[in-house]
Amino acid sequence: MKVDGACLCGQVTYEAGIDPDRVAICHCADCQVNSGSAYGVVASVTDGQFRLMTGTLKEYEKMAESGRIRHLSFCPDCGTRIHARTKGDPTAFFGLRVGTIRQRAQLKPKVQVWCGSALPWVFDLSVILRHDAQD
Repeated sequence: MKVDGACLCGQVTYEAGIDPDRVAICHCADCQVNSGSAYGVVASVTDGQFRLMTGTLKEYEKMAESGRIRHLSFCPDCGTRIHARTKGDPTAFFGLRVGTIRQRAQLKPKVQVWCGSALPWVFDLSVILRHDAQD
């Protein structure tokens, strides 16, 4: 599936080819901290099909729980995280942040990973009070 997206400020834009059957919720501690939330949602970029259209990305290198060195890319102005990859390993997971993808409503996650690190309340969101907008 061809997708496009941008960071929050719009300086960084991209096009990518993703596998919609490889959209995952990641509960690892790194995704929790880096997203500022309970988990990250990522889509698998296929065969290196990621093309930066505008802007430049800043990278942060981090050893993941898996032991791999992951390169986390983000907008240097607004800080929006765009993707994570393992440089020099085309077989490693290249995860594009679903929240930055314009077509994100079409990308239902198919799997959850690193569930051992999940916050205890995330698996039953249906019991939490809901509002259509912020009061």
